[in-house]
Amino acid sequence: MSPTVLAGRRALVTGGTRGIGRAIALALAAAGAEVTVTWTHTAGDAERMRAELAAGGDRHEVSRCDVASREAVADFFRSRTGDRAFEILVNNAAVTRDGHLMMLSDDAWNDVLATNLTGPFLCLRPALRGMIARGFGRIVNVVSPAGIMGKAGAASYAASKGGMIALTRSLAAEVAGFGITVNALCPGVVDTAMTAGIAKEARDAMTARIPAGRLGRPEEIAHAALFLVLPHAAYITGATLAVDGGLVTA
Repeated sequence: MSPTVLAGRRALVTGGTRGIGRAIALALAAAGAEVTVTWTHTAGDAERMRAELAAGGDRHEVSRCDVASREAVADFFRSRTGDRAFEILVNNAAVTRDGHLMMLSDDAWNDVLATNLTGPFLCLRPALRGMIARGFGRIVNVVSPAGIMGKAGAASYAASKGGMIALTRSLAAEVAGFGITVNALCPGVVDTAMTAGIAKEARDAMTARIPAGRLGRPEEIAHAALFLVLPHAAYITGATLAVDGGLVTA
């Protein structure tokens, strides 16, 4: 990938200090974008990400912002207008509070929906103002097979990701005339620190369900996200791109 294909573009990746978000942020930076990454909970991951991005120049930023907080998002976007507005937004931040529905607390349900669905909504509104003014924008919403297939014991997470797919399709229709594309990226089971902590028997069971016979790599998801923001993908909007080794269609 040319290191200048996204030169001059400003990108925001929420929850981008580890796993899939980290890989997407680094891919965008490698393609020349000026990347801002948000984080919420783990300062150590943020510092490591800051060092990784700094190796490619000083134009990148790692900023603490809880996307579930209306006030935090408003503060974050307040100065990012005009020439500082984002032209690329990757809504990646997400949490899980798994549990069977009958046993799920109100707080657990609300936490997941606040971060995974309301959080993208809160980021989209201010980001869209700048995109519409420029007549250009690329939005990638990271979803999950759970939002398509459902997942026992994870109703709140599945509901949030299914909502994101519907939001993607609806918003794509609203803003297509402004030169803005909105797509959902649906990673399957990916080899990250989170899945590395799963017991071998459970990992083997997950792998057995994947037609490709292996877990995905964060870089493979990042390449798909990068494609969706490139000029080559300008006629793709409202789509859900599965990068899952055939899991959803199996």
